[in-house]
Amino acid sequence: MQLLPTSRRLAHALTLTASAALALLAAPAQALNPNSTSVQMFQWSWNDIATECTQWLGPKGFGGVQISPPGASKVANGWWGVYQPVNYANLTSRMGTPAQLQAMINACHTAGVRVYADIVVNQMADGSGTATDGSTWNANTLTYPFFSASDFHANCTINPADYNSPAGRSNVQNCRLGGLPDLATESAYVQGQIVNYLKALLAMGVDGFRIDAAKHMPATAWTSIMNTVKAAYPTNKQGEPIWVTQEIINDGEVDRPSYFPIGTLNEFQFTSAMRDVFRNNNSLNLASIPTVMGTWGNWGGTWGFIQPQNATVFITNWDTERNGGSLNINNALGNDGANQRYTLANIFMLAQGYGEAQLYSGYKFSDTNADRPTASPYSGGVPQINVVWDFAHRWTPLANMVGFRNASIGQAQQNWIVGDNGNQVAFSRGNVGFVALNNSGSAWTRTFATGLPAGTYCNVINGTKNAAGTGCTADSVTVDASGNASFTVPANTSSNNPAVAIYTGQRTSAGGGGTGTCSVTFTIANASTTLGQNLRVVGNVVPLGSWAPGSGFALTIQGSGANVPWTGTVALPAGTAIQYKYVKWNGSTAVWESNQTTASGNREFTSCASGAVTRNDGNFKF
Repeated sequence: MQLLPTSRRLAHALTLTASAALALLAAPAQALNPNSTSVQMFQWSWNDIATECTQWLGPKGFGGVQISPPGASKVANGWWGVYQPVNYANLTSRMGTPAQLQAMINACHTAGVRVYADIVVNQMADGSGTATDGSTWNANTLTYPFFSASDFHANCTINPADYNSPAGRSNVQNCRLGGLPDLATESAYVQGQIVNYLKALLAMGVDGFRIDAAKHMPATAWTSIMNTVKAAYPTNKQGEPIWVTQEIINDGEVDRPSYFPIGTLNEFQFTSAMRDVFRNNNSLNLASIPTVMGTWGNWGGTWGFIQPQNATVFITNWDTERNGGSLNINNALGNDGANQRYTLANIFMLAQGYGEAQLYSGYKFSDTNADRPTASPYSGGVPQINVVWDFAHRWTPLANMVGFRNASIGQAQQNWIVGDNGNQVAFSRGNVGFVALNNSGSAWTRTFATGLPAGTYCNVINGTKNAAGTGCTADSVTVDASGNASFTVPANTSSNNPAVAIYTGQRTSAGGGGTGTCSVTFTIANASTTLGQNLRVVGNVVPLGSWAPGSGFALTIQGSGANVPWTGTVALPAGTAIQYKYVKWNGSTAVWESNQTTASGNREFTSCASGAVTRNDGNFKF
């Protein structure tokens, strides 16, 4: 490994020491929201993200927030400046100071929200100057803090044809992306600097990473980097596996499966498919979705989607809303917001069961190079929604669908229904959730087979249960004893939300009478617990933590010893489809039961309409 000159080694050591000192201030492990939905908060400052985690993201059930690159970068009059890094050792960025970053991580964890950092290490800044942390660089001499000319690939150009065949792979990985100096990530020294960067962020409490331009770096390099990181940090500070997703646009030269062991991939084909089916491009419509991407348990489709465990999906991000690759809202490339296509596509993404989902929250622009707004997202502490920052994550239909998605984890996507014109579809998520979407100009009225238990449900597209839980803040849907519901899905116009979504967590009454509870006694044995561990029941309803182990229902040990029974009684919503697992919990780390015999992999039952039942579940499954 190349050694740094003494001054550079000392500076790097001091920076990492400062990071470690900050890490001592990091909050202890907290009970976190389910991690099925995160939000990209593009170019939001650390202070503002901390506020938003506390006020909104945590209470609404978001599992994570993806932040913009936290390293020092070029100061530029454009959004792309943060994607031209200068210094990985100093975490003074345009979004804030290291202390502000640490405070934001702590605040988000306290609110139940994980923090994922965008990592840019394929390229460095062009030109020369002074970076956000005060350090200097010169791209002409390839001189950067901790890097010199020997740490870069030779100057060459990626040609358009290189993306069309495996023969172009070498150029894609070794030549300059957008003309920016290309780091030799296969170098042991360069890998060491990247490892130090990731470890410093993990020490502060960052929970995972989005790898920018991953396809422009060898999978073998990132495998080596992450193996080294995980040797020091087998888990993040919350006791969970380190979350990793990778920006890899599918084309003829990339071997996507080689990146699967590193983490999920951004499945850009989902982004393109949603653009095309909601805009009716190339004769596609909503009814085409199963053909294009496949169906539950048989994913792939004609477009060759990767399997859901390898995929992270979104409707748009900061690149695609600027290059025409996605649906967009109120910007220079078209306004899919005015006709609700953008909203509908996000509702579909959150309702369906393929991949991990990411919402995108950015800002309005007319120039695709436009920098982040100078105005704060708040005025006097009040969020300025759809003013300069779009606040898409606060739009009622999208924000409420996060709860729908959390409740539907593991539930099969089924009961696919298509309206007369192919732009109207509906489907259920097992017996927990049901959604209907209308991308046409005509209202859609019919009786739908929802698959849900009888009762009255709030349509979360427009509102939720009131504070008392006895009614809805907006419209509701009544499901009969056969699981059917008759209602109208409004036409897609600028004045309507052309969708209906209901789920068991937003039921105000069971079968038309009272909210109702069922008293359930859980008993489990032979869990082989250790000192400091207890047992919890964790499942898909609020009394069982909504899949968050730290919020699960705690059982009481019946005696002493590693394998004696644990038991407890909890009130669950009556007549509700319950999914759950037993979890060993020590206050920070969860040990889940293994897969069960049901299709979902969870223990399942429907709670009683009233009274009490007992669940004698035998032994903990290893």
